[in-house]
Amino acid sequence: MAKKGNRIQVILECTEHKNSGMGGMSRYITTKNRKNTTERIELKKYNPVLKKVTVHKEIK
Repeated sequence: MAKKGNRIQVILECTEHKNSGMGGMSRYITTKNRKNTTERIELKKYNPVLKKVTVHKEIK
């Protein structure tokens, strides 16, 4: 039986790529603790299309 914990999977999407209008999308899947981090997370991750590190925000 699976554990019911506070960790959930979230999807991070590149904000800079979204606003540029280019094709494709840079997304990452990660986990976060729902109890400790209630707000949406922002992480700097590598975007292979833009070939640089950009801010990725959590989407629903």
